Amino acid sequence: MQDACDFMQEPKMLGSEPEHSNAPARRTLLAKIIREQSVGRQTELVELLRKLGHVATQSSVSRDLRELGVAKMGDRYVLPETAMQPKNDFSALKQFVSARLTAGTNLTVLKTTIGSAQSVAVAIDTAQWPEVIGTISGDDTIFIATAGADAQRKLELRLLALFGR
Repeated sequence: MQDACDFMQEPKMLGSEPEHSNAPARRTLLAKIIREQSVGRQTELVELLRKLGHVATQSSVSRDLRELGVAKMGDRYVLPETAMQPKNDFSALKQFVSARLTAGTNLTVLKTTIGSAQSVAVAIDTAQWPEVIGTISGDDTIFIATAGADAQRKLELRLLALFGR
């Protein structure tokens, strides 16, 4: 019984790792790295953090990126304030869009470079265009839903003006 009481009073939990104790400092440094360097892989971030004296694993970096709201734009990580800028400046995203197609009267398909679809879709959703009901994005394809043929035509004109495709 005494062993059970001792076990229950043990301050260190099984799931606690040393990397959790310095998570706030690690996240601050991670944000600084992302702001100042072009990094596109979690393994690169782990290595940079370790060189700077922070304990990091791929899973801790993955959690940190999620916690910071980091997105991937093209081939690099960006912080939320950077990722939100394209909502008013689609010219920055133009380079990623390669084709525009229609599928029926309610669905428009945008093809992008690999890894860019989510960034373009977030910008479209954030812009809150009245003709767009919503988007679904994969790695290089975005499905844009509209309420009907009229809304789809308005969207086509807007996309043509923004992306030239």
